[in-house]
Amino acid sequence: MTRLTRRAALAGAALLPLAAAAPSRAQAKFPDKPIRLIIPWAAGGPADAGFRILAESAAKKLGQPVVVENKGGAAGVLGALALQDAKPDGYTISQMHMSVLRQPMLNASLKYDPIKDLTYILQITGFVMGVVVRPDAPWKTLPELLAYAKANPGKLNWGTLGAGSTQHLAMESLGLKEGLSWTHAPYRGTADTLRALMGGEIDFASESSGWAPLVMSGKLRLLAVFTESRAKRFPDVPTVKELGLEIAVDSPGGLIGPKGMDPAVVKILADAFREAAGEPKHLEFLDNMDQPLLLLDGPAYQAKMAKTMEQERVLLKKLNLLAT
Repeated sequence: MTRLTRRAALAGAALLPLAAAAPSRAQAKFPDKPIRLIIPWAAGGPADAGFRILAESAAKKLGQPVVVENKGGAAGVLGALALQDAKPDGYTISQMHMSVLRQPMLNASLKYDPIKDLTYILQITGFVMGVVVRPDAPWKTLPELLAYAKANPGKLNWGTLGAGSTQHLAMESLGLKEGLSWTHAPYRGTADTLRALMGGEIDFASESSGWAPLVMSGKLRLLAVFTESRAKRFPDVPTVKELGLEIAVDSPGGLIGPKGMDPAVVKILADAFREAAGEPKHLEFLDNMDQPLLLLDGPAYQAKMAKTMEQERVLLKKLNLLAT
């Protein structure tokens, strides 16, 4: 009996290293099948194009295809919603952007928690937004525009691609800090906003860099950008922060997965996409789109979004946009 017990014990002991090694061996196999990358926008736009470049490059590093699936509509939250029902195995991931964070605060029917119900994999890039006017506008600088707005309350009309957008909140935040009264006009997209500006419907626009070709051709004047650093293609244009207004907005975007992902899988994905983000083809795309490279690992990205969410909750409440 003793001999059998000892033999069994020895056999069990021999199996322990194998059992302990099993998870790491299984982990080493990831990925062993294609990865699904959801882009919550229609195919063909800038957000789609940049992530397709990343997917192609990351696939080579991962040794498996990264299959892009476009799920446009619903203000860009269909990717985040799909992750609520996906297995946290790393084979379904999605593009992260500010609407994913903001929409649950604007729409009470969206029940997911953008901080707790997602796994943050990697922050990758951001967007340049700025204040533009027509070339015949009397304001040559942002301080001149703000001084005019202060001296003429309620007189200026300005536009963005929509209420509750990053562009809208950035300008409203500036207006609240300066105690300004003006009228916001929401449009259906950046192109519509810029057409309205050029047609004289509004006095200025707070928009992402769709204005770049118009600024470069002299059809619009760029007064300032909201990013932390100056835009590469417009080095002579100051940031809002440089002008003494403590506002910096980079509208970061990156990758997220379902809640509860294995940290080792997260690292594999983050490493592959981080390397892909630094490839010349992707960097060239970012330069052409005036997008900065803003790499940040998952935990830091999540912490940043949690802080941003609380700040925006306060602002949305002041603007009577917070869902109840």
